[in-house]
Amino acid sequence: RGRIREVMASALAGRKVELAVVTDNEAILGIGDQGAGGMAISIGKLALYTAGAGIDPAHTLPISLDVGTNNKDLLQNDLYLGWPRERLKGEAYDSLVAEFVEAFHELLPDAVLQWEDFKKDNALAILERYRHQTLSFNDDIQGTGAVALAGLFSALRAKGQSLSEQRIVIHGAGAAGLGIARQIEAAMLEEGMAAESLYQHVAALDSRGLLVDDQDFADAYKRDLAWPSAFAVEQGLIEDRSLEAVIAAYKPTVLIGTSGQPGCFHESMVRAMAEHVEVPVIMPMSNPTANSEAVPEDIVRWTDGRALIATGSPFAPVSHNGRTIEIGQGNNVFVFPGIGLGALLAGSKEVSDDMVTHASRALAAQVSEDELSRGLLYPDISRLREVTAH
Repeated sequence: RGRIREVMASALAGRKVELAVVTDNEAILGIGDQGAGGMAISIGKLALYTAGAGIDPAHTLPISLDVGTNNKDLLQNDLYLGWPRERLKGEAYDSLVAEFVEAFHELLPDAVLQWEDFKKDNALAILERYRHQTLSFNDDIQGTGAVALAGLFSALRAKGQSLSEQRIVIHGAGAAGLGIARQIEAAMLEEGMAAESLYQHVAALDSRGLLVDDQDFADAYKRDLAWPSAFAVEQGLIEDRSLEAVIAAYKPTVLIGTSGQPGCFHESMVRAMAEHVEVPVIMPMSNPTANSEAVPEDIVRWTDGRALIATGSPFAPVSHNGRTIEIGQGNNVFVFPGIGLGALLAGSKEVSDDMVTHASRALAAQVSEDELSRGLLYPDISRLREVTAH
C-alpha cells in the first residue's frame, strides 16, 4: 500500500501491455481462498487469451492483490509466501483497490483489465464502481452470464422456442447466478419484453430457498432478483420455498445450477421437471466437477434422453438408446478472450452490457447444426480461435 504505482511501473519496465487479469485470490473456482497462490489463476487466464485470441504473452500482465488470507492452513504454514495476515476488509481493502485502479489507469490507460475470482460482494462493488472509469469487466459475473445465456440460446434454437416462452430457475444467487440472471433479463428486454414482467420468467434461489421481497437480504443485490410476494403467493410458494417446491409449483422449462452444492439436482426433482416439459433444459454449471449439481449420465436417464444439457465442468459423452449424446461445457473461455480482443480492437472506453449480450448471441450462432444434433450447446473447443475471432 502506498507504492502500487511504483511496483507496477517496475514490472512494466517500458513493456507494452494490452491486457491484465487481476485477482485478490479469495474465491478461486469452487475451492475458495488460495492466498497468494491465486496468481496461478491470472497467469492461466492470460494463457487462454494467447491460445484463443492470439494476444502476445509479452503484452499481458498477471496481477495478484495480496491483501492477506483467511485460509488457516496457509496462515499456519511457515513456508507460505504471501502476506501472512487475515484479509484486509472495509476501508483498508477499498482504498488499496482504489490505489491499484488509479495506478493501472494512469500507466495503462488503453489496456483491458479483467477482474477474476473476487468474493461476490467485492466483485459486485468493484465492477460497479470502476467499470465506467477504466476499461474492465468481471469474468465471474459478466463472462459466466454470457456463457450461460449462449447455452440457453442454443437450447432454444434446438427447441424452436423463444425466451419469452421460458420459465427459468437459477439455483445459486452468488456472483455467477446474478450474472446469469442479469444477462437473461437483458436479452428478454432486447426481445421486447416489458421490464415489469421479467420476474415472471426468472426465479432465483439462494441457500435459504426462493428469493421473495418479503424477506431481509444481507446482500442488497438479491432484492433485484426477488419475486414480488404477491406473485409468490399466486404460485403457492410462501410456506415452502425449497427448490423441490419451486419446481413442483412453478414448472420451469430451464434449470440452471450455480450453487456449488454437489448432487442437489436429485432424481425426483429432475423427473418432476421432465413431467411437465417435453424438452427440459438442465445446466448444472458449478465447478469443479465434484461440485456439479448433477452428472449428465443421470440427467439423461431421468429424462429418458429428452433433456438438453450443458455443464460447467467437462463430462464424457453419454450413451442412451443407441445414441451418443455429447455434453457441452459452458466454459468462460468461449467469451472472455473475444470480449477482451473486441474491446482492444474497437478502442473501447468501457465494456458495456450490450457488448456482453451480443457476445452471447455471437457464441450461440457459432454452434453448428451438426454440433446441436450431437447434443452440444457450445462449439467444440477445438474451434476456440475461430469462435473468439467471430
